[in-house]
Order: sequence, then structure tokens, then C-alpha cells
Amino acid sequence: MTQVLTCVSPIDGSVFAERPVASHEAAFEAIAHARAAQADWAARPLIERIALVEAGVAALDAMSDEMIPELARMMGRPVRYGGEMGGVKERAGGMAKLAGEALAPIVAENSAAFERRILREPHGVVFVIAPWNYPYLTAINTVAPALIAGNAVVLKHATQTLLAGERMVRAFVSAGIPSQLFQNIFLDHATTERLLSERAFDFVNFTGSVAGGRAIERAAAGTFTPMGLELGGKDPGYVRADADVEAAAEGLIDGAMFNSGQCCCGIERIYVHEKLFDAFVEKAVEIVNDYVLGNPLETGTTLGPMANVRFAKVVREQTAEAIAAGARPLINPKGFPDDGAAYLAPQILVNVDHSMSVMREESFGPVVGVMPVRHDAEALRLMNDSPYGLTASLWTKDADAAAQIGAGIETGTVFMNRCDYLDPALCWTGCKDTGRGGALSQIGFHNLTRPKSYHLKKG
Repeated sequence: MTQVLTCVSPIDGSVFAERPVASHEAAFEAIAHARAAQADWAARPLIERIALVEAGVAALDAMSDEMIPELARMMGRPVRYGGEMGGVKERAGGMAKLAGEALAPIVAENSAAFERRILREPHGVVFVIAPWNYPYLTAINTVAPALIAGNAVVLKHATQTLLAGERMVRAFVSAGIPSQLFQNIFLDHATTERLLSERAFDFVNFTGSVAGGRAIERAAAGTFTPMGLELGGKDPGYVRADADVEAAAEGLIDGAMFNSGQCCCGIERIYVHEKLFDAFVEKAVEIVNDYVLGNPLETGTTLGPMANVRFAKVVREQTAEAIAAGARPLINPKGFPDDGAAYLAPQILVNVDHSMSVMREESFGPVVGVMPVRHDAEALRLMNDSPYGLTASLWTKDADAAAQIGAGIETGTVFMNRCDYLDPALCWTGCKDTGRGGALSQIGFHNLTRPKSYHLKKG
């Protein structure tokens, strides 16, 4: 009997979409077709590959009217926020502009005696395992530069956003990308692991949980397949004594609560200088109490359900554990239609400490703990007291101080006076349990290609 992947809508618990899982044989055949198409694609001029990728993005953008409510039904993000195409276009366009320089030969010598240079060659078939929280934004980080660099791409999307990969491939193929070069495959975990163990792919990019990253590394063990892994996060925000407290509250609370807290680089813990603590908390509570939790298909909704009941369960358990240990909740859940399932009231916790899982383990939901600190050194120690390291957000008027503090933070990106943003010109990377590798920027192109050296003696 053929296994079926099922997307259950968090709006009402109904089945929104189903797709049959590909067999190992069918998947292997699809990958073989991608590999066969890759050589011709890599031989095309860079400018032609860029133009076709940009046309694919434009074709996807033309589907926005369908994509936005589809996303709301699949994972609960309110339609008022308009989908993900603004970021998709920014990132794909940014990578297109960087491609010429990033992929250019490095010439060590070009003389009458020797020609010595390093070229960038595509890996071959790139496997992208994309998450549900930003299904198009996260996928495009690898899909666009991988194709531009001359790779074939096989896309496997999360079951929660079952239709996203299918839609993305349909758009790109309609724009002229060869159908065998860029494919979407519906796979179960067992077949995925088998393909990884067989070295079916030449590069793997995964965005998801730490447990998922470990499973991928175990499956690929001994194959030496290069990979990029963006895994868990517990991103901190720090409000220094000289910060604009209202701007800090607005930025950090939006970073903590947007998309119901389901952001890879969302703010999950906040440290505030004791001088500003009360003012910050007061403003934060005011902001959260103005949220409207409800059906994401309604334009008045500012906070939708979590993508899955089991995700909400984790947040409820962390919050309850913290309150039992002495944390104080500042948001009355009775002010929100919290149904005990996917619809979860947002929460701000004070009187928290690092003995609580809500300050240590990834929540990935609309809850944030806020702690007062006496000085930069205490904030730095607390920010680094985490197994994760994706981003850190510093709020201050002193850029020199931000740079000095940032140098001591174990993280992939340091923000000042902003958070929860990916700049396509900068490398998107993490450290510790957040994973390894890097996307976007010129470094993203380098990770999606391999260096090949030429040492040519003339005469």
C-alpha cells in the first residue's frame, strides 16, 4: 500500500492536502534524470542561468494570490502579512548580483611561463530539505544560488507545507528551467535516509531541528557528502542602558511573536538593563495585548494558530514548567481565544532564569522570557549560556559598544537595533548546535560549488 503524506490545517484540524510518497526506485530515477540534466545546464552561460532563475522567481510571484491563503491554510500565518515573495525576490535578486564575482576564477598567475588559477565547479545534484515555517524563503536561500551556480536541485518539503515545493518547481519550470533539472519529490524519512546513505546527492542543505540534523549526518556518515545544516536556535536580545526603550520593545517583541513565534531567528529570550527593565516590560505587555489571535484567513487577525497542535503543546509545557518554578506571566490568556490546541495565547514571562527550559531550549512559539541585567558582562554571559548560536540582537546607541559585545557572542549574526532579518549580502550561518555551513552571500556560492585548481606550464 502506498504511503501518503497528509497536511492537516491548523485552522480547523481538517486535511488540507495529501500526496503519495515516492518509492526508492522512483526517487532514484528522478535523481538520475536530474544528474543527466545538470551537465548541460552547467554548460550554459552564467547570464543565461541567472535570467532563467529570475524568471522562475517572477513566475512564482505571479502566483501570490493563490499562495497567500494556501500558506495560511497549511501553516497558519495570517493573510494580512502577504506571504513571502518580498523576501524571496530580495534574496534571489541579491544572489544573482553577487554571482559574477563569487563564481569568478581566482587567477594566481597568467604569464608566458605559467597559467595558475582556481575555478568554482558545481557539486552536481543539490538536495534541499526545506522547513514549513517559511517554506519559500528558506528554500530560495539554496535553490536560487544552487541553480545559478550550475547545479541540479531536488527539493523535499515539510509535510506541514506539502504544496510549497510542488508550487515552486511548477513556477520555475513554467519560466524555462528544465523540468528534470529542478524537481520536487515527496519522500518519507526512511527513503530519505537510504538515499543519503547511498550518496545519491552531491550536496545536502537542511533547515530544521537538531534531531533532524543528527539523523541526516548519521544517514550520510562515511559518504563524505558536503552539507549545510541550519538547526535549532534560542536567539537573545539585549537592551543596553542607552537604548531607545520603545523601539527596542517594538522590535524585539515583534521578533519574538511574529508568525506565532515560529521563526528560525526569532527572539526567544530578552535581557534588559535594570534601569530600563520596568519601562521595557510595560511597553512589551501593551504591544502583546493588542494582538488579535484568530483565523489567519481573516484580515483583522495579527496572530494565527501555531502550525501544528504538537508544536503548541511544547510551548504550553515550557510555559507551565516556568510558572511552576516561579516565573510570572504578564499576559492574561483569557484575553485571547486560546483553544488548548493550535490556537495559543502569546505570553511574556518575568522572574525567569536559566534553570527553566523556556530560557534554555528552543520554544519556537509565542512566548518569551525577560530578565534584568546589571551590565554588559552579565548580558554577555547569559547570551552565551546556550547550546545554540544563530543570531543575537543588541539595542544601543553605541555602535562601538555593539561591535565589542558582538565580538564576544557565540553566534552567527550580530544585529544592532534590529532582529529577525536575513541580508543576502551577508553569510547566514550559525555555531554550536545551530549547525554548520553558510547560505547567502558570496560564501553561500562557495559552499554550493567546489574549487578546482589549474596549474598549466606553457612551452
